[in-house]
Amino acid sequence: MKKLFIIVIVFVTSLSYCQTAEEYIISGNYKDYLHDYQGAIADFSKAIELSPNDSQAYVNRGHSKAKLKDYQGSIADYSKAIEINPNYSDAYVYRGLSKRDLQDYQGSIADYSKAIEINPNYDEAYVYRGLSKTHIKDYQGSIADYSKAIEINPNGAYAYYNRGDSKRNLQDYQGAIADISKAIELSPNFIDAYYYRGLYKLKLNQSESACLDFNKAKVLGSQEALEMINKNCNKK
Repeated sequence: MKKLFIIVIVFVTSLSYCQTAEEYIISGNYKDYLHDYQGAIADFSKAIELSPNDSQAYVNRGHSKAKLKDYQGSIADYSKAIEINPNYSDAYVYRGLSKRDLQDYQGSIADYSKAIEINPNYDEAYVYRGLSKTHIKDYQGSIADYSKAIEINPNGAYAYYNRGDSKRNLQDYQGAIADISKAIELSPNFIDAYYYRGLYKLKLNQSESACLDFNKAKVLGSQEALEMINKNCNKK
């Protein structure tokens, strides 16, 4: 019986050393889903050891590193994926996101632009590039990017929402309200959209309508909206 037990242990142990790169990637994805990012990184690293030219393993490891705020590490992994597959548009976008998290907005814009060059219909790349342009106060440029994203995907609520924010930065409150309203039409439970539309309406002295937006945001769970209601909407 003892001999059989030893054989079973040896067999099970040997199986653990027979995993393929694909199986390690699957295991890593599951660990990442469970927020075990260190475990996921270990599995993706094992996949890379077994298959050094697997660009997806590098990208997935980059994701897990980014979730641990190891942005330099994630950039290194995304760069390796790009080295393996220079036309991997998603890798450029992911690297751009990590650069943005390091406040390297120009670097992120360059990566999003490369992704767009590879895939001109990549609407999310336009949205992300617009966000980075907003950070450097290029509001007209960000509006152009959001507008292009909307042209590609007319149902993208965040593109309208972000374009509205850029218009607000240019003090075009009517235009901002129109865009935020479209975002709400596309995503009726968009909490921030109700809250910010309310703020923009206050700028135009539309207090009654603004309070309706704050109340809707409050119902959806916004603490900030409750504060605005107490400040602006409960006056006798």
